[in-house]
Amino acid sequence: MAKKMTKEVKTNKTLIQYFEWYVEGNHVFWNKCKAQARRLAEFGITGVWLPPAYKAGFTEDNVGYAVYDMYDLGEFDQKGLTKTKYGSRQEYLDCIKAFHDAGINVFADVVLNHRVGADGFEDVSAVRVNPNNRNDNWSEPYTISAATVFDFPGRKGKYSKFKWNHSHFTGVDWDNNEKRTGSIYRFADKQWANDVSHEMGNYDYLMGADVDVYNPEVKKEIETWTKWYLDTTGVDAFRMDAVKHIGASFVKEYVAMVREYKKGCDFPFFGEYWHGDVNTLCDYLDQIDNAIGLFDVPLHFNLRQMSYADGNYNMAEIFNNTLIQKRPGNAVTFVDNHDSQPGQSLESFVNTWMKQVAYALILLHKDGIPCVFYGDLYGIPCTRNIPIPRLRTLIRVRHDFAYGEQHDYIDDYDVIGWTREGDGDHPDSGIAVVLSDKRDGCKHMYIGRQFAGKCFRDCMRKVREVVTVDADGYGDFPVQGFSSAVWVTEAAYEYLVINED
Repeated sequence: MAKKMTKEVKTNKTLIQYFEWYVEGNHVFWNKCKAQARRLAEFGITGVWLPPAYKAGFTEDNVGYAVYDMYDLGEFDQKGLTKTKYGSRQEYLDCIKAFHDAGINVFADVVLNHRVGADGFEDVSAVRVNPNNRNDNWSEPYTISAATVFDFPGRKGKYSKFKWNHSHFTGVDWDNNEKRTGSIYRFADKQWANDVSHEMGNYDYLMGADVDVYNPEVKKEIETWTKWYLDTTGVDAFRMDAVKHIGASFVKEYVAMVREYKKGCDFPFFGEYWHGDVNTLCDYLDQIDNAIGLFDVPLHFNLRQMSYADGNYNMAEIFNNTLIQKRPGNAVTFVDNHDSQPGQSLESFVNTWMKQVAYALILLHKDGIPCVFYGDLYGIPCTRNIPIPRLRTLIRVRHDFAYGEQHDYIDDYDVIGWTREGDGDHPDSGIAVVLSDKRDGCKHMYIGRQFAGKCFRDCMRKVREVVTVDADGYGDFPVQGFSSAVWVTEAAYEYLVINED
């Protein structure tokens, strides 16, 4: 059980992405989430990011990003089944309630960019474009058969009578006449949004039928759905998918609309903008007036590079050119996620031996909000990736003891560290963190005069070694090579041992 406080105090936020790409759904996943809610809260999780909850356009085991009907949360007989991969509408709502009862906020995955699995085709005038430069036209306008009719016959107008047609989209990747793979078609009377990523010339188009978010009817329907979804589910925050493919001005207006609707409530947004250049992310944040947080993809790539460098990485530069360095208030830090895991198109998995070091770095540093990956907590059976040892312990340390002023010692090629002085609101708080990507080492670090004469122990290892803080508040905190050391007070150590997983 999480350490009890003597009064209501502010605790560190820790998110978890509670799914991985290959997680078994079997239409009962929401029930599994519900069963784990209190357990997650006990070791310090404060927010849970759940997978897309609406009906997908194809295959019953679809993760949910191939969106068909956002009003169908597992309620209607559509696309060959009633439940989604994860369960029924009521099971989803019960799952959310279980997290709320456990004191955990729920982040809903919102996918506004595209639709897949149309109910019919339309003849549309379109231009075939270069897939590698969507501003380069490869044809004059001609008629294609586009999958753009979405009338949701199984739902029969319940919740919304809105029906989608080609006027609500900007393009598709399939012509049912030519049946040509690998093509992208922009509708002749439309232009790609100009305030999106400039990759591929213009990265408005991602997949399926590309939603025209600037069409007035579409904007109104998205607003209607959003308010319905918020009222129906009671979720606490949104994780927005693929924001680099959606017009920045639309995102800015959308966030403002939601927060106005949820007036009086702090409603967080975190966006997925997959790009390794921190300047690109900062430029995007400037466009939207820093309205949302972004996942710190550059830090993820730094961690991955370090994990495969065989000790030949300068750890003093681990935070260089990252969001946590440039925009700490907007940084959502992570080690891996469903996009970077093995087998995915963006695969960039951090080497397993480095995972514990990487998690100590994102969980115990003061900046950024960390997001733990389901596949690292439980493992990924289909690719034989193991759970990361003592990950729960690191989350507990963050929740209970990683408080107070921070002193950084990120100044060495192989061994870096920092301390947190603790505070009066969190009993036994105060920690010293030392990380190595190669050799054994030791950091002489200031942790506070209030700890003079006190002993600290490494909760990452079951050894009797202690570090005693000197009269000036300094200690010599060691770490073994290729590992992490997290030094906590003796009282905190005993608490962590009792609650060890």
